[in-house]
This record gives sequence, structure tokens and C-alpha cells, in this order.
Amino acid sequence: MSDTPLVSVIIPFYNTPEQFIREAIESVFAQTFRHWELFLVDDGSTGECSEIAKYYADDYPERVTYLKHPGHQNRGASATRNLGIEHAKGEYLAFLDADDVWFPQKLEQQLAIMTSRPEVGMIYGKSQYWWSWSNNPEDQVRDRVQEHGISPDVIIDPPILLQFFIKGKTAIPVISSVMVRHKVTERIGGFDEVFRGDNENQYHDQAFYAKVCLEFPVFVSGFCWERYRQHPDSLCAAATSEQIKRAHLTYLEWLEANLSERGFKGSKIWRTLRSQKWLRRNRSIGRPIKRVQRFIWRRQGTYPLCVKKID
Repeated sequence: MSDTPLVSVIIPFYNTPEQFIREAIESVFAQTFRHWELFLVDDGSTGECSEIAKYYADDYPERVTYLKHPGHQNRGASATRNLGIEHAKGEYLAFLDADDVWFPQKLEQQLAIMTSRPEVGMIYGKSQYWWSWSNNPEDQVRDRVQEHGISPDVIIDPPILLQFFIKGKTAIPVISSVMVRHKVTERIGGFDEVFRGDNENQYHDQAFYAKVCLEFPVFVSGFCWERYRQHPDSLCAAATSEQIKRAHLTYLEWLEANLSERGFKGSKIWRTLRSQKWLRRNRSIGRPIKRVQRFIWRRQGTYPLCVKKID
């Protein structure tokens, strides 16, 4: 195994139900690729999930590490993922939320793509929105696989993918579908810890993607490698519309400042962001404009030259 790349898997958790965290951990153990280390990072939990994480760390000390913040603090998902990154020894990092699960070939297939394309900084795939875990009859037919909105199996050069995200032209990836090179996270400074509380809902992930997409090519795969569990206690489901609106505006303000610091002020992506901020603040006008945009994109079916289709 000495020549096999090591993948560091990071599972942050906070008061996760026992069933969920066990299934997440077991989906790592079920991977066909075996050269991984697992960090279970406790964000100040008060429930049984901490004991479950410690149990796995005690039973598999050569593979599993339990981490927590000093004083068992609750510091948010960004700081918790960063704590895992600080301890990771792998050349590659893979993130798994404690209520999601991976399919068995996730690491093997993503690693094969990443090692064959050294220019790529990050890879992600489609996600299965997973309702049927509940075993409720009405949920059995609700599972669906998220479509990207762009051609699958492409390498997208910076900063075009971020421009797609800003415009809503492609779906935002679920963090559990992502694999990234460790050196990429070192270059961009990991997850931005300003996003927590009401501002944490999904935008800490988007801020991370934004920093990657500004500097590194990203491989967008047509494969589905994980199940994204849908339940009422998740961050996204629990957030109110007002919280989501406030968090989105905070993210756009953060992104504008970040683009300015990185020398993008006045560029095409800067203008795109400014126009989207205007549409967000003027929603009565912005909604019909965005509907027309999406109609045109669907009819055109064209993509920039820096989107490279992989045969």
C-alpha cells in the first residue's frame, strides 16, 4: 500500500441521530478502496453520537480518529471540517456529512479520475436526494438524482464554474459528493469560518467551492456516489425562508469582498455577481428575468470553450 494514495475522510457531526452516524461511518468501511483514514470531528455534541464516534476510534485506532474542539465547544461546520483537515495526512480529502452515506465505489472511482488528471483540483458528482430511508410508504417514490444542468464528465477551468453557480446555471454540489486535493485546501485556506449559525446553512460549502473554482479546474462527473438524506432536522430543512435570504445575501457580500481581494474587480465574473445581487434585492423584477435566462440556456445548450468534454 506504500505507493497507494491515502484518502483522508472527514465526518463532522453535531448531535446526529445514532442511526445516521452509524450508517455514515459504515459506508466508509464498506468502500472498495481501502487506503483511507477517518476523522470523526465532534462539534460539541451532547448526545449519544459522541460515544459512538469514540467507540469506533477505540475499536479501530489505526484507521479512525476522534477529534473535538478545545473545551468541547460548538464552533460550526466550517471550523469542524477545518479541524479534520489540520490532522489529515492524506493526499486527498473526502467529506461526508454525518447524515449522508456513500455508495461503495465512491472513493475508488473518484480517485481513479483524480490521479489520471493531475490538473484537476476537485471532483464532484450527482447526488441522490434520499427520502426512502424513512421506510414510510409515501417516501418510497420520492428519491431522485440531482441533475447538474451542464454536460456531465467535463473539466471546467477557473473561474467559469463559479460563474455558473452565481447565475444558478448549474446545481450546487452536495459536500458529501466532493473529493479535493489536500494541497488545494492548503492553498485556499480551507473553509471560511465566518459562516455559522443562520449564515451556515449551505453557504459555508458554497464559499469553499468559490475559492476552489477561482484557482483550480474542477471535474464535474455524471456519476452518483452518495445518498443525501432528506429529513426535517437537517440544516437546510430547518432554516426559515428569512434565514436563507439573509444567509444568501451574507454570502454574496462575502464573495464580492473575496473577488475584490483576489483582483477580479471589474472582471466578467465580478459583473455577473453584481447583477445577481441586484436581482436578489429586486426580487419582483428578478424572478421573471431569471426564468427567461434559464429558458435561453436550455434552448442554446452551449457551453464556454473552457469546459472540456471528457471522452
